[in-house]
Amino acid sequence: MAHSDETRAARRSAVAVGLAVAAYGVSFGALSVAAGLDVWQTCALSVLMFSGGSQFALVGVLAAGGAGAGIPAIASATLLGTRNALYALRVAPFIGGRWPRKLLAAQWTIDETTAVSTAQSSVPAQRAGFWWTGAIIYVGWNLTTLIGALIGDLLGDVRQYGLDAAAAAAFLGLLWPRLRQLQPVVVAIGAAVVAAVLTPWLPPGIPVLCAAVVAVVVGVTNWWGSR
Repeated sequence: MAHSDETRAARRSAVAVGLAVAAYGVSFGALSVAAGLDVWQTCALSVLMFSGGSQFALVGVLAAGGAGAGIPAIASATLLGTRNALYALRVAPFIGGRWPRKLLAAQWTIDETTAVSTAQSSVPAQRAGFWWTGAIIYVGWNLTTLIGALIGDLLGDVRQYGLDAAAAAAFLGLLWPRLRQLQPVVVAIGAAVVAAVLTPWLPPGIPVLCAAVVAVVVGVTNWWGSR
């Protein structure tokens, strides 16, 4: 009975998180077409990449630098996407199943599925949290991406509606709960300063990569971390 209650609670969390996150797909779709991608390219990114942070980073750099910023845009998206490999280490023990199941799990291993699943206390609840969150976000994200791309194509410059701030707001929402210890605060402030100082002088996308070096250096040296 206890496991059943935990599983239902995991499903409720999955629905709440999944619906909220899927709504951001509208912003991504609109921003993507504003950056120069067409509707089909935009939808392909959500179907195949399916990593909101990486997708926003890609179209954000393209919007700022045009086609000439392609390499920095890809590098930024790839850098952000590497975190999912670390998440895979957390969720692999309770995924189980044959390779088709593991392949799908790899596609759905993102911030939200990891957060919901690892917050559960039993293996059945962890599995329910992961798969329900992944399914809701994947379906919802792709539908809202299409809607956003079509609306963005009709409305033109979506920046006049403030949708260009959606990516920054989403990142801030993910970051804020983690700022409970000195080390993440130092990383956040250091990365922000580096990006702000270099933005006027370097091509779009490069300041973001340079700012990421702050996190790498602090992580490798464990400065201001727990000993």
